[in-house]
Amino acid sequence: MDIDFYRHYAQAAETARGPAWRYEEMKPCGFNYNNFLLARVYDTYHQMFRDYRQEAEQIAALLGCDTSATVIDMGCGTGAFAVHAASYYRQVHAVDVSQAMLRRARRKARRAGLSNVEFHHGGYLTYEHQGPPADAAVSVAVLHHLPDFWKLVGLHRLASMLQPNGRFYLFDVVFSFDVAQCESAAHEFIQRMSIHMGPNGRTESEVHLRREYSTYGWIMEGLLERAGFQIEDANYKDDFLAAYVCTRKAATAPAESLTVADRQLR
Repeated sequence: MDIDFYRHYAQAAETARGPAWRYEEMKPCGFNYNNFLLARVYDTYHQMFRDYRQEAEQIAALLGCDTSATVIDMGCGTGAFAVHAASYYRQVHAVDVSQAMLRRARRKARRAGLSNVEFHHGGYLTYEHQGPPADAAVSVAVLHHLPDFWKLVGLHRLASMLQPNGRFYLFDVVFSFDVAQCESAAHEFIQRMSIHMGPNGRTESEVHLRREYSTYGWIMEGLLERAGFQIEDANYKDDFLAAYVCTRKAATAPAESLTVADRQLR
């Protein structure tokens, strides 16, 4: 009886993970924010240099959607955008791979009396959007958790969840410094985060550079274009951060090949 139970449990868990070749986006990348203790202190550190409400207002203005819109918050974390943006839209789908972060976000939404935010355990590679295509999507400091190949897969999946001409706002740690200056740039990045967050900022930035998957702006722009987005604005800041405002192309084709040989054959 017990053996059968555990066999069925293991089979269900394997099915939930998906195909064996797919990147395991549920596993921690950098800091383990699926840890309930780290999720609890996340807001404490990040609100030392971030104003969640102001961020949500600025993003909503860039998206330009009206109050009838449905928006996907891909990588919602503790609800920094989703909770504050709920007053702007008819429906917000808040998605995250961390159950601990989702728990805190749900608590905030409950305390705020929100009924138009739905929470989903998933990410760029695993979230399955139900219902009509969304009007817009937002992703803040999340995509760097995926290697570049999987960034493209995830962005292509996200584009397919949006209606034609749907809007997408992406903010992330994206590099634009000269690679020959990588050592001095790394020291500058670590120093800046230390000023914002103290010792914890130093540790986070060191872990980010060592274990996470931030990429260069020219790569990110190529990924967005090939995933089916038209970049309306690309804003690079301080050699380390970038924000993109995009529109889903009216007709998206399969993700294009990146090879020179392929382009020459066309």
